Amino acid sequence: MKISKATSADDYKLSSSFEAVRKKLMDQRYADRLEKPLAYWALPNDRRLPLAFLGRSVGDLLATPFDELTATPGIGHKKICSLVKLLHRAIEDKPPAVPFGVNEFLEEDDNESLSTSVDGSEFDSAMVSESLWVQWRETVRKHGLGAEKLGRLAPTLQALPTVIWNTPLSFYMNYTVSEIRQLKTHGEKRVRVVLEVFYLVHKMLSGISLDSHLVPRLAPKFVPPMERWIAAKLEASEAPAIDEVRRSLATPLLRQIEVDAGPSVHRLAEGRLGVRAAAQSVRLQSRKMGVTRARVYQLLDECSKIMTVRWPQGRCALIDLSQKLAEQSASEDVIQLCGALQELLFPEKQLAHEENGHEEAN
Repeated sequence: MKISKATSADDYKLSSSFEAVRKKLMDQRYADRLEKPLAYWALPNDRRLPLAFLGRSVGDLLATPFDELTATPGIGHKKICSLVKLLHRAIEDKPPAVPFGVNEFLEEDDNESLSTSVDGSEFDSAMVSESLWVQWRETVRKHGLGAEKLGRLAPTLQALPTVIWNTPLSFYMNYTVSEIRQLKTHGEKRVRVVLEVFYLVHKMLSGISLDSHLVPRLAPKFVPPMERWIAAKLEASEAPAIDEVRRSLATPLLRQIEVDAGPSVHRLAEGRLGVRAAAQSVRLQSRKMGVTRARVYQLLDECSKIMTVRWPQGRCALIDLSQKLAEQSASEDVIQLCGALQELLFPEKQLAHEENGHEEAN
C-alpha cells in the first residue's frame, strides 16, 4: 500500500514533537510532573482525548517508545496529537491563568464552544482542569478562608440551592473536580457555582503577600460602603434625612435582594418598605399578584434568608443605627423605614429561631 508523502511528513513532525516535549519533561525542573496522571492536564470539554493514556503517569508515558504508543489499540493520529498537546500543558510553569477564552491546545474547530469573556457571569466550568483547581484550593487554604460560606461569596444566590448557602469552602477542598461532579445532588449548575467561587477568591487574592501587615476582607460588594455610611451616621450629631436613608441604606439592600432573589421578590420588598410610594400591606400585595397571603410571606421570607448569609453583621448594625436615630430624635419616616428594614431583613422570629438552634447544638 502506498503511503502519502503528506501522511509521512505529519507522522514525522508528530514523532519529533513528542521527542522534543519528552526531552523537556525529563529535565529535573519538571520532576514533580512525572508522577501525575495525564488526566491532570485534561479539560472537561477537550475532544479526541487519548482515553487509554489518561490514567497513566507522565513518567510512564515518556518511558514508552513512541512506536509502542502509536500501536496502542484505539489510538490514532488525532489521539496522539492530543497526547502531545497534554504533555505540552504539563511543561507550563503554571496552569492556565483563567478558565475562559480560547485554549491554545484545542483544535480550531473546538474553539466555538468556549466562552471568550473574563466576566464572572460567563464563567465556563468546562475549562477548569484539575491542575487549575489545585491552584485555587491552595489560595483558599493559604489565606485561611475554609470557613467562609459558599453563599456569602457566590455572585448570585439564584443559582445556588438554599441547602448549600451555608456550606463552608472547606467542604470542597479535599475533592478533585471530578469527585465534586460525582457528589450526590451536585449537578453541573451547582458545580459551576462552586468552581466559580473558588476562582473569584483566587483571582482577588493570588497576588497578595501574606507578609503584609494588611489583610483583605472578603465581603459582598454592597456591604463595605453601607457599613461605612452607618459608621458615619453613628458618629454624626444630626440624624440623616429620609432621602439619604433611602439612597445609602434601603436602595443597596433592595438591589442585592434583586440580585439574589429576582425581580418579583424585589418588587414585593420595595412595596413593603414603601421606598417609592406608600408602604403596601401583604393583603394588597397578594391581591395584586393573585396569590395567597401565605405565598407573599413565603417570598418575603427569602429576604431574611439572603441577608443571614450575605450580611450576618447587618442585624447588629441596624439595631445600633435605630438606637442612634432615636437618640437624635430623627423624623418619623426615617425611624419607620429603618424599623421596616429590620423587620424585613432580620425579623425577631428569625433571631429566636437562631438562638434556639444554637442552644440545641450546645
